[in-house]
Amino acid sequence: MHVCVFCGSSLGNDPVYADAAAGAARAIAAAGATIVYGGGRVGLMGVVADTALKSGGTVVGVMPRSLVEREIAHHGLHQLHVVETMHERKTRFAELADAFVALPGAAGTLEEILEQWTWGQLGIHSKPCGFLNTKGYFDPIRAMIGRMVSEGFMIQEFADMLAFSDRRILFSLVSDRTCRLLTNGRAPAVRRCRRDPPVSAALRPSRYPCFPIEITASSVRLPSRSQNVWKSGPSR
Repeated sequence: MHVCVFCGSSLGNDPVYADAAAGAARAIAAAGATIVYGGGRVGLMGVVADTALKSGGTVVGVMPRSLVEREIAHHGLHQLHVVETMHERKTRFAELADAFVALPGAAGTLEEILEQWTWGQLGIHSKPCGFLNTKGYFDPIRAMIGRMVSEGFMIQEFADMLAFSDRRILFSLVSDRTCRLLTNGRAPAVRRCRRDPPVSAALRPSRYPCFPIEITASSVRLPSRSQNVWKSGPSR
């Protein structure tokens, strides 16, 4: 499983952000999942990559050539995809990842996770999106999404596709390269892919039992395959 992590190129003013980023990276690595991220060595991006690597995890970066030339690329990754534009970068994220998680960051972080959520709404892919809501950082975004629904600009089904959690996010394996994302034991809605989507259709959910990977700020919980914790049919 490949989890794409979007996060800031700064550390923020409170050490809790770096601590949570490191905890998430350790948890993903311990679960045997590959981290896909922006390829940087600075800020929370650097924390995620360094922690996962020290924990024995696999880390893949995607970065435009212009940023590589500014010498902010991490050169200790298992693989660094160098692309020409930011648009290519985001497309590569979508191709490589099975799920997307946003940690605190700025405009770029929001733009990346919200685009993947939009693609899910349009049926371009059926991959889950969630926010690790450290210190309530994404509370304003959550409130804005609620306002979109209440004011009639979005249906509740689209809002329910996102997961927000300040303590844990569950990635539930559906098959070897497909997962769903849960928070508080509930799977957000996921729309069925369109026919012939521009990104790989091979990752559509299928009828497999689900097993939760619980990411917290410091640990991971991965039940054995003998534990049939949740079951899920095809995403709707």
